Amino acid sequence: MRERQASHSARRAREFQAFVAGAAGRLLHAATLLTAEPPGDNPRARRLLSLSLAHTYAGWDRLHGEDPYDRARQYLATRFAREAWHRYRGGLGRARRYATGPLGRLTPRERLILVLRLYEGVAEEQAAALLGLPVERVRTICDRATATLLHPPAAPARPVAAEAKAKAATP
Repeated sequence: MRERQASHSARRAREFQAFVAGAAGRLLHAATLLTAEPPGDNPRARRLLSLSLAHTYAGWDRLHGEDPYDRARQYLATRFAREAWHRYRGGLGRARRYATGPLGRLTPRERLILVLRLYEGVAEEQAAALLGLPVERVRTICDRATATLLHPPAAPARPVAAEAKAKAATP
């Protein structure tokens, strides 16, 4: 009996290692996009990935033909949404303090929907079911986020007096 359990555990570990070798890079990239952290310095994204992989491993025997990547992505998305909600409730500044780059201009929900729809290729219906939103709302948020990325707000013009002062200060 123990030999059978040991054999099962070894097979389970090998299967999971193969899954991680193939999927961890893409999941980390998705987590980095969600957190809007720089790729080289992404501790929140790495934490999300670790939690997602741990959750997937814990339920590995219960997958029964399900795609483990879908399970890991689903947990990654719901965990990010939950953490973002707690940060967002504390104030917009707290939620955006960690976000950088072009995706940093988006709200956490906009980033989540954009990553699911455009990077991961999840259908609107699936994204809506995952997030508990109507399909029309997912479509609207995705369109708004895409428009924000494609047409960023113009930077405010510096006053002429400030430009003259800056020119005078430079040798």
